[in-house]
Amino acid sequence: MAAPDPMPNTVTITDPDDPRIEPYRAVRERDLIGRQNLFVAEGEVVLRVLLRQERFAVESLLLSENRVEGMSDLLAKVPAGVPVYAAGRSVMDAIVGFPIHRGILAIARRIPSAPPRQFLNGLPPNALVLGLVGLANHDNVGGIFRNAAAFGADGVLLDDTTCDPLYRKAIRVAVGGSLVVPFTRAGSAENLLEHLRSSGFEILSLSPSGAEPLSRIKPQGRTALLLGAEGPGLPPELLAQTRSVTIPMSGGFDSLNVATTSGIALYQLTRTDD
Repeated sequence: MAAPDPMPNTVTITDPDDPRIEPYRAVRERDLIGRQNLFVAEGEVVLRVLLRQERFAVESLLLSENRVEGMSDLLAKVPAGVPVYAAGRSVMDAIVGFPIHRGILAIARRIPSAPPRQFLNGLPPNALVLGLVGLANHDNVGGIFRNAAAFGADGVLLDDTTCDPLYRKAIRVAVGGSLVVPFTRAGSAENLLEHLRSSGFEILSLSPSGAEPLSRIKPQGRTALLLGAEGPGLPPELLAQTRSVTIPMSGGFDSLNVATTSGIALYQLTRTDD
């Protein structure tokens, strides 16, 4: 049975088995098996970003009771008709299946991704996009999207082995960047390459073995920067078909984290001071 509302427009949940909060149950396990076109956003900063995005429909919020009062300004931005649930810390932990220290979750609905050719052709004439190949680490993908948002990248193209940018942890690491920067999937790495070529992009492949220093590159028109997983990097056959670039490092050290690398590369490619 629901207790009295702690604030107008909220419903207090006292039973972890309440069917109204079913989408939040066992968050980690359901992150792994998928949510039928839904995703979870976690934390106040991410929620603020989400509520500014018209392309995602927020379906509900679940807040720890001790967070509600201090979020009145944010709750005022929640669309009419979207339920806001509040629960005590122990109840909320029981619902999600682990201690949820931030005490703020939301469920939102994905939008269908545009086909890669349509996605790329809809970008501006001087678009800068990232192509991600084989990135299976959600922290790295989240970090790359955070950098993409910070430096104004126009989009991200993912191959079919790169993990989901709307996985809860990826969104959190991205500080909502994966809600801001548009993306779509392109199938295999070869398909990704072909879509970029046919849409008029100059394709740069970032690798420790790249033939040119990235600092010499001055983008002209549409530019795509390809990034591969730490360790294996980009496939040799892909490097052979593209303009390979590198970030020179001291003493032959070549082990920058791929998310860190993306930030350095995006800064270089978006510089306008020389």
